Amino acid sequence: MPPHCDTRDGPVVSAARVALDTGNVNFVLIWVPESAESELKDVFEKTLEVRKKGPEAQALADEWFFENVVRLHRAGEGAPFTGLKPAGLDWGPVVPRAEKAIETNDATDAISFVLRAIEDDLQQRFKRTISTKNYGVNDVRAGREFVEAYINFVVYSHHLFAQVTKGQSGADEQKHQCA
Repeated sequence: MPPHCDTRDGPVVSAARVALDTGNVNFVLIWVPESAESELKDVFEKTLEVRKKGPEAQALADEWFFENVVRLHRAGEGAPFTGLKPAGLDWGPVVPRAEKAIETNDATDAISFVLRAIEDDLQQRFKRTISTKNYGVNDVRAGREFVEAYINFVVYSHHLFAQVTKGQSGADEQKHQCA
């Protein structure tokens, strides 16, 4: 799945459109790292100049600007730029819920949805572990099935918890990429 921020209807290109419509680069500047600020400002000024040359030039300049903004954004995430993706891609159930939460200032639905998915997944892993737990000591194959299920549940639980609690102290921050 391509990154959400690479799409023509994603938040980066949407901010870039507003910047061009208003003539204010600050609408999109927040989406690139500080180290790319001067490059983006230069690209923005060139885009505004070319846009004045007519509708075809404007369309071409806008496309160039969007590609540069997304490229700089992705570089700030440490990710490659692989081109702009089409609008309307299906991001599954979480991204729209998370964006709606931000829009409405209410994360209840997004949080409940994610927590239900995690709970369902952990329950399935747990049930698999319990169903393989009572094997005969001489049935090594069955014992190995238990060990696989055990690791699948215990280690996954540990990694999930570690991911959720990572960075809470502020000492273990990690760079996130767009969905």
